[in-house]
Amino acid sequence: MDTERNKKIIKTSFIGIATNIVLVLFKMAVGLLANSIAIILDAVNNLSDVLSSSITIVGTKLASKAPDKKHPYGHGRIEYITSVIISVIVLLAGFTSIKESIEKIINPVKTNYTIYTIIIISAAIITKFILGRYVKGVGKKINSQSLVASGSDALFDAILSFATLVGAVINMIWGLQLEGILGALISVIIIKAGIDMLREGLSSIIGLRTDSELTNRLKEVVGSYRQVNGVYDLTLHNYGPTMNMGSVHIEVDDNLTAKEIHELTRKISENVMQEFGIILTIGIYASNDSEVYGKYKQIIQAEVDKHPEVIQVHGFYIEEERKLISFDIIVDFKYDAEKIKNEIITNLKEEIKDYDIYVILDSDFSD
Repeated sequence: MDTERNKKIIKTSFIGIATNIVLVLFKMAVGLLANSIAIILDAVNNLSDVLSSSITIVGTKLASKAPDKKHPYGHGRIEYITSVIISVIVLLAGFTSIKESIEKIINPVKTNYTIYTIIIISAAIITKFILGRYVKGVGKKINSQSLVASGSDALFDAILSFATLVGAVINMIWGLQLEGILGALISVIIIKAGIDMLREGLSSIIGLRTDSELTNRLKEVVGSYRQVNGVYDLTLHNYGPTMNMGSVHIEVDDNLTAKEIHELTRKISENVMQEFGIILTIGIYASNDSEVYGKYKQIIQAEVDKHPEVIQVHGFYIEEERKLISFDIIVDFKYDAEKIKNEIITNLKEEIKDYDIYVILDSDFSD
């Protein structure tokens, strides 16, 4: 699967390189004939797309390297670094464009556009737009941030070229020099988009919250087994677009044998790997459902309900020999979890005299 994905990324990137080289040659020739700084800069800007596609190819090759002793989780996150580099290229192109646009506003240059110039620029815009849509579409389909960034870069170039085209038409009809103004406006849009792309790439490196649709499907599959009474604490770690590992706790009756638990967790792990391609480690919460259990669980739930900042309570268990009641809570990131935990323990000790109370703080890693 990864091999096919990498082949698609490299093939798409080579298509981008070839197309951009052709566009550079045409635009440079047209820019020199028309004495248009805008078109010449547009041609030079297409070279940045060649660089973006080349970086994507190199990044894909490096990201596909097999795991080793130093990097046991593989090298997949290099793809995120690649998307960050391309985002920086987009930003540099935007800042360069706005600088040149301001200079053209201050010192307009006389141009010599013809109908043939307009036709060639229009053809280049259409080509660039189709290329951008294609590259970005493939990137989204195979979950490649670097291809999405490269495709976005091509679409921004098409928009810049369109501004040049509008300026050329206005200049031919009314003799007005608006290239600089149009270029400056669109440059601001490109800079904003570049910042958004950079933020997304950096967030992926830092670690993003897993998509709720995936976590809900995953919990549904794990919870579909008869012996599973509840699914909690799902955590997923991303080591690249195609490498996911995680852990989850399942609640089962405390009378299950080690053999039964072993068989159950094996089945769940194999099912998750086949359906989602995720390596999942499974932990166990034991459930001792009894009259005493039900009574104290209601008291604890009533106390937790007084704290709306608590997202979930689970893992409730009574150890009769130690006279200990334990359970886990998840507190919204916006609140002081330790303070809330201590308040709950203090209040419960006033109602439950015969048992010690032990509360574990879990984090809100997934929906």
